[in-house]
Amino acid sequence: QVQLVESGGGSVQSGGSLRLSCVFSGSTYGSFCMAWFRQAPGKEREVVAAICTEDGTKYADSVKGRFTISQGNAKNTLYLQMNSLNPEDTAMYYCAKTQSGVHYSSPPLIRYEYNYWGQGTQVTVAS
Repeated sequence: QVQLVESGGGSVQSGGSLRLSCVFSGSTYGSFCMAWFRQAPGKEREVVAAICTEDGTKYADSVKGRFTISQGNAKNTLYLQMNSLNPEDTAMYYCAKTQSGVHYSSPPLIRYEYNYWGQGTQVTVAS
């Protein structure tokens, strides 16, 4: 059973920073990808950034240059460093993981590629 737990959300002023963390239980054996998605009220869930153990990172255009996704050395931890936050970044942020052993040529940005999801952590940016 794979479980993902996010932490690090909160309320900040515009221009501020937050660092989200996600820890998953289960094996780190084999290749897999992880991603951060976000969903604002009344909007579709959208990808923020994705990373694969072997194939680099990808970012949504709206966060390029401001957010950085990374994995811990043990590979069961995922981070999202968020700088220069603005009110449009306000959303529930979710951590997601693909099935292990499935190789992707580049980090997938489609939510249906991800099999496991956390419960989310709220990020609120005040103007």
